[in-house]
Amino acid sequence: MTTASATQAAERSTTHAKVAIIGSGFAGLGLAIQLRRRGEHDFIVLERAGDVGGTWRDNTYPGAACDIQSHLYSYSFRPNPDWSRVYATQPEIHAYLREAAIDEGVMPHITFDAELLESTWRPDAQHWALETTAGSFTADFVVTAAGHLSDPKLPAIKGLERFSRPMFHSAQWDHTFDPVGKRVGVIGSGASGIQIVPELAKTAEQLTVFQRSAPYIIPRVDHEYSDAQKSMFRRMPETAQALRDELYWGNEARFPQRRGIADFIAKIEATARDHLHAQVPAGELRDKLTPDYMIGCKRILISNDYYPTFLRDNVALETSGIVEVTETGIVTNDGEVELDALVLCTGFEAADLPITHRIFDEHGRSMAESWTRGGAAYACSTVAGYPNLFIMNGPNSGLGAGSIIFIIESQIRYILGALDHMADTGASVIEITQEAQDAFIDSVDARAEDTVWLNGGCHSWYVDHRYGRLTTVWPDFMHKFRREAGTFRPDEYVFDGVPATERELEGVPA
Repeated sequence: MTTASATQAAERSTTHAKVAIIGSGFAGLGLAIQLRRRGEHDFIVLERAGDVGGTWRDNTYPGAACDIQSHLYSYSFRPNPDWSRVYATQPEIHAYLREAAIDEGVMPHITFDAELLESTWRPDAQHWALETTAGSFTADFVVTAAGHLSDPKLPAIKGLERFSRPMFHSAQWDHTFDPVGKRVGVIGSGASGIQIVPELAKTAEQLTVFQRSAPYIIPRVDHEYSDAQKSMFRRMPETAQALRDELYWGNEARFPQRRGIADFIAKIEATARDHLHAQVPAGELRDKLTPDYMIGCKRILISNDYYPTFLRDNVALETSGIVEVTETGIVTNDGEVELDALVLCTGFEAADLPITHRIFDEHGRSMAESWTRGGAAYACSTVAGYPNLFIMNGPNSGLGAGSIIFIIESQIRYILGALDHMADTGASVIEITQEAQDAFIDSVDARAEDTVWLNGGCHSWYVDHRYGRLTTVWPDFMHKFRREAGTFRPDEYVFDGVPATERELEGVPA
């Protein structure tokens, strides 16, 4: 065989692994670390970018930081005593994830620049066939860990493509762009927008924020940890764990707000109102910054410097509504705003997860097509019709109050429990029944009915508005998620085509 032929054969070769993990953010890395710690080496991580970190790799915009406390927004099995402050910034979180991947020996398992193009279940071979930009792979099990906040969403605004000057999404920040002396527009006032706006205002000649609806904002109770505190966390890990526990229950106590319970709503609304009133004088500006829906319907934001930014002479808040984008600016219902650059803080494709359009069952039907009433997964982890596949950060696994890392670790426990069960029983194929999935989703929908997400009078990314269902967020306490979706139970599953209950009757361990 010639050298050229050998190269072509190598390019056509397919790599097989027991487990293929899609994505190397908190979810994908967390599962990979736990597999390694258990002595499992037959797994691969397929990452579309050139580094680990997921959303904390991609979102490098000015002012990027977390809105969940550092000691809670980190793995419980890998605490970091050296967090610099209560709310860590993007570079520090990304560094934490990179260090974890290196120290835990996960890096050799990762194939970078391997964007998933298509993943198809092959029933004859009882494995998944995956096509990526880095070649072909097969795996007995696939775990998607692409996340909710991974694919930027562009606004459906007339003429957006005509804008001829610098324009980019907050998650695709152009670091060659210099706002000094420029007229900059920002579309959006969500979690990214309220961090970016104060930073751009420092140097832009004129900054115009185009707001569709005002967010609720509460104070950011933040401070740096002293060397003495970090030393204490290092020498006495139990103190860091105690802090983590305190933060967990503090966040858990916020969930009744999302239930719309009057006393809890009144308390948090007062906090947000007092914060606005303390920072913005009464008048037209304050009125524009006052939300017109129930608090919690959209994400509650935290910031100490967003409101004061609008008191600057070079900052304007535009709320009349965008009519269209031109080559040189934005036409609103009040006139045209000339711009030298445009920043899109317009969120992500959270309800219609892009990766579900690349996962196909044995009949060639995509997971997105199979969801006839929006995202649906049993225990938020498995989908009927897609054997040997698990989803992390999928349907109903987001949070309106609390740390997503707790959810991720619950799902890791669930997946490992399923893999253990398969190994113990010798089963090759696991699949959830449609009936079990429907019953689980019905129970989730029932809990969602009385929440602010469906009754708060707003339009948010938590809800799939094609179907009117809350598909992104878990509508209950975090500890209930762990109870229901953090421990694998085989009863509702089918193994190698035989329901678990029938396997018991036949004498096969379930």
